[in-house]
Amino acid sequence: MSYEMLVGLNVTNDKMYQEYRTAMKPILIQFDGGFKCDFKVSETLLPSENKDINRVFIIYFKNEKAMESFFTHPDYLKIKEKYFSNSVSSAVILSVINH
Repeated sequence: MSYEMLVGLNVTNDKMYQEYRTAMKPILIQFDGGFKCDFKVSETLLPSENKDINRVFIIYFKNEKAMESFFTHPDYLKIKEKYFSNSVSSAVILSVINH
């Protein structure tokens, strides 16, 4: 069983966003998570919720509980505040797959 989310972001600072990904990866691995199909998008023809998107990826976990534990982990929240909040102007969950 796995839990996957298709996510769209508008990354405004590529360098800082990469620092976010590097810093959060060890915590993501602790919760049996990872990334699939990570794309930098040059043009969005139909944005979701009228939000610009220039990055699309799938993030996965072994189950929904692992995902919730990851996103509420105190160390992750510090990393998110330091890097993500300053490098991404919008984020949208495009789809969730629980199988």
